[in-house]
Amino acid sequence: MGHFHFQSGELFVERVSATNIAEQFDTPCYVYSKATFETNYNRFKAPWRDHPHRICYSVKANSNIAILNLLARLGAGFDIVSGGELARVLQAGGDVSSVVFSGVGKQAAEMQQALDANIHCFNVESSSELELLNQLAGDAGKTANISVRINPDVDPLTHEYIATGLKENKFGVNSDQVIEVYRRAAALAHINVAGIDCHIGSQLTELSPFLNAMQETLKLVDLLSTEGIELGHINMGGGLGVRYRQENPPAIEEYAAGLLQLLGSRELELVFEPGRYIAADAGILLTRVNYLKDNHDKHFAVVDAAMNDLIRPALYQAWQQVTSVRSNSAQAREYDIVGPICESGDFLAKDRSLQLEPGDLIAVECAGAYGFVMSSNYNSRNRAAEVMVDGDQVHLIRKRETIENQLALENLLPP
Repeated sequence: MGHFHFQSGELFVERVSATNIAEQFDTPCYVYSKATFETNYNRFKAPWRDHPHRICYSVKANSNIAILNLLARLGAGFDIVSGGELARVLQAGGDVSSVVFSGVGKQAAEMQQALDANIHCFNVESSSELELLNQLAGDAGKTANISVRINPDVDPLTHEYIATGLKENKFGVNSDQVIEVYRRAAALAHINVAGIDCHIGSQLTELSPFLNAMQETLKLVDLLSTEGIELGHINMGGGLGVRYRQENPPAIEEYAAGLLQLLGSRELELVFEPGRYIAADAGILLTRVNYLKDNHDKHFAVVDAAMNDLIRPALYQAWQQVTSVRSNSAQAREYDIVGPICESGDFLAKDRSLQLEPGDLIAVECAGAYGFVMSSNYNSRNRAAEVMVDGDQVHLIRKRETIENQLALENLLPP
C-alpha cells in the first residue's frame, strides 16, 4: 500500500493525514487513494499492450461513480452484473461500447436496458437466457453480441463462496453442453456469436488454475472453429489475487506471459474483468476505538465500525491488516476488534497485537474492494462516508447516510 504510509509516526494517505480525514469526515469512513487506483489499473494493463485486449473493471468490487469515472478516464471498460451497475457506469461517463454484462440471473428488464444502451457483449450463462435475449433483441430490432460463459470444472483454490468454475457452482455452462449452446446461438436470428467467457473465481493466488482454465477454453475455441463458429475474443474474467496477509499471488507479468504462451498465434482479443486487483489496496476503513474491554484473559477493542460496514471478516473469515493510525505508549495486547452490532459474528479482526487507548483511530487495510459496496443498514446503522484523496486534496465522494435517508422509502400503515 505504497500511497498509504507513515510519516513522523502517523498514517498518511498520499499527502493527507488520516487523523485530519477523520476529524473532517468522522468515522467510520472509507478512504481511497486516487494514485493507487491509477497505478493498479496501469500495472494490470501494461503486459497486454502488444496484444489486442480489453480491460473491463468489475463494478461489483467498488461501484462508487467517482471511482468508475476515474477508471473511465484511464480507458477502462466495465463488467456489470445488474441494471443498477449499468446505470452507474452511464452516470460515471463510462464507454458503453466496452461494457460486458455478466451474471447468472439477468432479468428481462435489465437485458432490455443493456440492449437499449448498446453494450459490447452479454456473457450468457444458460440456454434459457440465450433464448430470452434473442427474443428481446428481436423485439427491439437489434442483434446482441454474446459469449457463452463456460464452467470448466477447474478448482480455483480459493474460498468456496467465491469459487465459480466448479460443476457444483451455479455459474456458466458445463463444458459438455457448450457446443450445443453455441450451435443454437449461431442459428438464432438476433444473436451474434462474438466470443467465449471463462471466469473461475476470485482471489486466486496460484497461476495453475488460470492456465488450466485457459487450456480448457482453447480446446473449445478450436472445436468450435471446426464447426464453422469463429470467435473474436476470449474473456478470462478476473480473479487475480492480492496480498492481504501472507498470500503470494502471481505477478501480472507472470499471469500475462502464461496466458499468451498458451494462446500462441491465435488472433483473439483478450478480455479481462479485474476488480479486486485494482481496488483492494486502494482503500482503507478508518474507525475509532470507543471502549477497551477485558473478559478475563480476552481483550476487546470496541470500535465504531461493524460488520454492516465491512462484512468480509464475518462472511468469508477474511483476514485484513489492522493498523494504529498514530503511535502511542500504551501496553501492547492481543485484541479482538469488534463492533456494536448485536451479533457474536460482528468483528473486523481477531487476536491482533496493538497498542490502543480509547479514542484511538485504527485503519483496516485493503478495504477498497468488497468493502463499502457490501455494506448494509443492519441494526439501522447509517452507511459510512467515502472520500478520495488526490495528493493533498480530499474529496467527499459519498456523503454519510442519515436516518432520514433510511426512513425516506418507508411508510406507516393507515390508521
